[in-house]
Amino acid sequence: MKRSVAAVAVAVLALMTVGAACGDGRSGPLVVSEIDSVEADYLYSIPAGTGAVFDSGGTVDILPAKLTVHVGEVMRIVNEDDRAHLIGSFYVGAGETLTQRFSTPGEFTGVCTVHPSGQFVLTVEE
Repeated sequence: MKRSVAAVAVAVLALMTVGAACGDGRSGPLVVSEIDSVEADYLYSIPAGTGAVFDSGGTVDILPAKLTVHVGEVMRIVNEDDRAHLIGSFYVGAGETLTQRFSTPGEFTGVCTVHPSGQFVLTVEE
């Protein structure tokens, strides 16, 4: 139970961080009627059963521990798992897709529940 409460608290903090760090009020997570119409420069898919694989001590190769992107590029994370995951500053709910266009340079580090290192570092460059 404590782990669930901690995960929710981290998720809320991550969502607040994403809003402040990756957007300028006009960008951030993209809200469009046809999400597939936005081409992604970086596409990652979290397969169904990923959480169970990590629970059993296994690993899944989904994304790098460090990623460098450029302002204006778009990253999409498709979560096909039955549980939510944190990827650095991003929270992706079970069965949800996150699409993010980057507008502000910087380095963002956070917990990663789908990488064996447990951490994800995103560097956004001009």
